Amino acid sequence: MSPPPPDGNAASTATAGLPLPAAVPSTATGVETKPATESEVKSTEAKFQHPLDPLTPEESLSVLILIPMRIAAVTLAIRQYTAAKTDIRAVKFITCTHLPPPKRLVLAALGIPTEPGKKVPKKEVEEARKSVVRRAEADFLDVVAGRAYNAALALNAQNAKWELTALTLLPASYHPQISVEELIAAEVTVKNNPTIQALAAEVGVTPDQIFCDGWSIGYDDRFDQKRRVQQALVYARLGGEEHDNLYAHPMDFVPVIDANTNELLHVDFPAVYKRDPARKDLVGAMAGVKLSSHSTAPPPLAADNLAAAQRKRIPPSGKSWDFLPDLMQRTADPIPKVDANGERVVRTNEKGEEEPETEPWTTRKDLKPLHVVQPEGVSFKMDGHTLEWQNWKMHIAFTHREGIALSTITYNDHGELRPILYRLSLAEMVVPYGAPENPHPRKFAFDSGEYGMGTMANELSLGCDCLGQIHYLPGTYVAHDGSAVVIKNVICIHEEDSGVLWKHTDYRPGGRSHTVRRRRLVVSMVCTLANYEYIWNYHFYQDGSIEFEVRLTGILSVYVAQPDEPNPFGTTVAPGINAQYHQHMFSVRLDPMIDGLSNTVIESDIKPVPHPTGSPANFAGNAFASHDTPIATEGGRVYDYDAERRWRIVNSGRKHYASGLSAGYAIGVKGGATPMMAKPDGWAARRAAFLANTVWVCRDVEAADGLSGTERMWPAGKYVPQTKEEPEDSVGAWVKEGQKTEDEDLLVFVTVGTTHIPRPEDWPVMPVEHLSVTLKPTSFFTANPSMDVPGSNDPLSVAAFGDNKKSDSCCK
Repeated sequence: MSPPPPDGNAASTATAGLPLPAAVPSTATGVETKPATESEVKSTEAKFQHPLDPLTPEESLSVLILIPMRIAAVTLAIRQYTAAKTDIRAVKFITCTHLPPPKRLVLAALGIPTEPGKKVPKKEVEEARKSVVRRAEADFLDVVAGRAYNAALALNAQNAKWELTALTLLPASYHPQISVEELIAAEVTVKNNPTIQALAAEVGVTPDQIFCDGWSIGYDDRFDQKRRVQQALVYARLGGEEHDNLYAHPMDFVPVIDANTNELLHVDFPAVYKRDPARKDLVGAMAGVKLSSHSTAPPPLAADNLAAAQRKRIPPSGKSWDFLPDLMQRTADPIPKVDANGERVVRTNEKGEEEPETEPWTTRKDLKPLHVVQPEGVSFKMDGHTLEWQNWKMHIAFTHREGIALSTITYNDHGELRPILYRLSLAEMVVPYGAPENPHPRKFAFDSGEYGMGTMANELSLGCDCLGQIHYLPGTYVAHDGSAVVIKNVICIHEEDSGVLWKHTDYRPGGRSHTVRRRRLVVSMVCTLANYEYIWNYHFYQDGSIEFEVRLTGILSVYVAQPDEPNPFGTTVAPGINAQYHQHMFSVRLDPMIDGLSNTVIESDIKPVPHPTGSPANFAGNAFASHDTPIATEGGRVYDYDAERRWRIVNSGRKHYASGLSAGYAIGVKGGATPMMAKPDGWAARRAAFLANTVWVCRDVEAADGLSGTERMWPAGKYVPQTKEEPEDSVGAWVKEGQKTEDEDLLVFVTVGTTHIPRPEDWPVMPVEHLSVTLKPTSFFTANPSMDVPGSNDPLSVAAFGDNKKSDSCCK
């Protein structure tokens, strides 16, 4: 619904907001302890910094600029409006974020050209800066009615107050992301429910030992889509230890709760697999096994679900699999004493008695310190959220959904400001699991759209998560009561050595050699999504390359297994611990501006020429060539391994002086172009249709009112929880228009992923796995732009064993 014109003179009215959580999540460091009052939102005229600066709490004023940009000032305006002009009497805030201005206005305000070789006149820059209006939006719930709203606001420059410009009641089936407080509340609900306590007692678990991770329900037609529903994966903490690894003790049932009313709606009991050598009607993973129930489909809600599963209760594994060193010293298995050949070592003491064959677990003692030292300080500069390093310049923001959002990325090419990317971020990810028996198919979390990478981000620790000389940026998201939750050191910025940048040796007698070390700038963040950790790294290199890297670690999502139970869709990583097969799929959003806003995506296939060996055209049979095809209309493309398919984003208005090719950047996905394993018409694929293609290309479309920026942000839709089909505001729907995409303002969504077949070595905590998307200049620079990087002969490097005589042979 559209609101009446906001009344700026409305009196401040107390509303029934929800209290702060009893305990702030360990990933956050502070909470603004009260919502803003009207007297707090007045401000003097603000100094212009960057039109994409995020909303900030009062604690972050040293980083940004003025109080009206505070999250609490935005939510105060919403409270005042809803109290005065609607029948909403109690609100629960879910998100609150900055709405970007139109793209061309932002670029003009920053003096970034939109055409090759152009400069923005100073007068145009000044006029654009005056035209920038701060806007914000918030999603909140009417606590009484259980309905969701979206509010859009603008900052009134005259009175420095936020004013509503639109208030929209969302369709009943639309749900904003699940908040951190709702995840915490899910555990409280499950832990204190008498039905759950009784079920736990049946397998020897007491109420104080019950813990759970709240998950989005995913897809389940048995529950009304209008309800705000979560499922809970239940675990036990055993042994009386507060920090015991709860994932080592999974329980055998899955509750479903209403996040608005905190009701227990249902409890599911997964079926189990049994060995049946006579079962020869199925092949592959199902050969020789059968499910305890008659079907993998969900039974009716009215059914006795344990009876439907046709199996007995399964107690959780009692073995501790801790990861904290102090606990491991007490609970880890002793280490066998063996010799170099792996043979058991038997020793006797002075009395001739045989000593124990094992020794207590301990951390390694033979690892020497390794320090990152920058005696002259860092090579990058920060001005608020704007960073400059080695010809790169960019804006770094934090959002509740993406976490890190990089924008207005440019390169200083010998004095010419060259735009490359308007925005770069992780737009969505989904983790579909492969076990078909109910309710495991509901496990396909959209970790970005359903929970938010920003809201689940960690505070980083100096000397642990980042090494060297570090600059941190804070991040904020909104609490249920409208105050700001602060993650103090959420974004880490630092430099690191990354091997050799380039090298050549003239092998002839007396020839010279030159080596240049590669340094990279790292902008990083770490998120905890229940059991998993994701480390997000944005790398910038001195050769003009960009890399988006994700490192996966944390603890596997596991389910309890019966002794000797066959495991056709997972790996038994430890006795009683089933780690199900799954995928991690990511959508990286590129908003390119390669030398301006008129861009084209070129698809290149590398193919052998059709001429046979021995022919005049291909006598030796070795010829192959690159076949370029511009993507002329909106659509999706799939990676072709046989053709070594690749894509590059170019500006046809600028040609390389020698190659004759258009200036561009190539997208590298080799090794990460993983196909979705779920059936195309299955639950996961219907909700995450963006997984169908490796690359999507569409036009950028901004708000129809001309006041805000893009409307095409989220490849799986803006409101992801409990969707059942591909939404109308998703990339699959956008490309159906088939609009022209040559020499246009484009968006490119890149899908990469990995299929995880767990190993016992991934337990109890998984070593890091790597996945990346690269962007490399192609005919963009005249030549290698890193030729001016000085060679390095590090004076602190010494020989580990032997002669420490210095040599400058690498840099002659």
